[in-house]
Amino acid sequence: MTDRKHLKRRVRERMARTGESYTDALRHVLAARGAAPEGHPAGGHHDAALLHHLLPGHSEAMLAGLGGGIGFMYAVFEYKGHHPMMTIVAQAHPEPMIPAALARAGVAHEVRQTGSARVAERALRETLQAGRTAVCRVGRFSLPWRPGLPFPDPLEVAVVGLDGGDVLVRDARSEPERLPLGEFMTAWSALKKARHHLVSVTGPAGADPAEAVRKAIAATAAGMTGPVLGNAFDVNFGLSGMNRFAGQLGDARGRTGWARRFAHPEAFFTAMTRLHECLESEYTAPGATRPLYAAFLDEAGVLLGGTACARAAGLYREAGGLWSRIAARAAEPFPRYRELAEEKAELLLTEGAGAAGRLREIAATGAYEGPLGEDERSGLLAELAELAARAVRVEEEAAAALRAA
Repeated sequence: MTDRKHLKRRVRERMARTGESYTDALRHVLAARGAAPEGHPAGGHHDAALLHHLLPGHSEAMLAGLGGGIGFMYAVFEYKGHHPMMTIVAQAHPEPMIPAALARAGVAHEVRQTGSARVAERALRETLQAGRTAVCRVGRFSLPWRPGLPFPDPLEVAVVGLDGGDVLVRDARSEPERLPLGEFMTAWSALKKARHHLVSVTGPAGADPAEAVRKAIAATAAGMTGPVLGNAFDVNFGLSGMNRFAGQLGDARGRTGWARRFAHPEAFFTAMTRLHECLESEYTAPGATRPLYAAFLDEAGVLLGGTACARAAGLYREAGGLWSRIAARAAEPFPRYRELAEEKAELLLTEGAGAAGRLREIAATGAYEGPLGEDERSGLLAELAELAARAVRVEEEAAAALRAA
């Protein structure tokens, strides 16, 4: 407990000095202590950090960019008997990042998938016996140190070895977690459409670096400005989805406006805290992945020359700052939620499986705080809508610069 208080104090001091989010500052402090995951300490992008472990010659920022970097998907799902659930995916979506990054970098790799648990276990053992790491797509909430919602949300983890009856799983920490083989197979079998999905690197990068980043930038620009799925749901993607989000956030009267849609106090709390999570930690890196993508564009600019990458990088840094301000302001009225979110981030990065019990307690606690008065809710939504409108304007400029690059 004393060590946690000391860590929190160091993080707070860094936040005050740099203006970073809690997650960014935490990673920098842990890196200084030699306890952060490998990769860019402020990157905070799960898949890119895993790839950096496999391809240490590439930065986390470069790998994130090659995998598509940023995106924006906004949707509100409504089910009878439940409050609406809002989701934003701020990274490239829906194409999985790791296979995309490997393909663009020209890295020889093998993809295996089977519906049979027995065949899958054999493939896992063969991969490890060949001296390769197995990147496996598992059900996030089936992992004991990631308790949460009762549905099979996908998460990539790296299996780095077997020790007796345990699987050594690399997730958020720099050290692998131990998980009994049977429990790992349950998590690996949880995703119907991606059951037992395994990727392993079999050779070095072979693509021309300049051509690889050029293709990656083109794909990201296309995803931000044009159709992604080719159906009616595309209005929720890219700049279109971003404008939709900003408009509904500031709509005080319409049926789909947040003032009406999240009028119930618990629904409003869930929307605000979910907004914080989606812009800082869930399916993203801090600042809606924009600061990390700006670092990729810095590297890309060296390869491609010209000034377009530098201009886009500056704009995405500005946008990332605005998204982090939105996230922080949304969570500001809820100190208990912030306290638990910070503790969860600390435990995942420092203790992992060793803190599974406490992480389950946090997941089961529920941090509902409220209710905020109607005037308080209206004022908060107006502030967030104004910040979101500013972010959209910067993002539109950034997308234009990206196309030029």
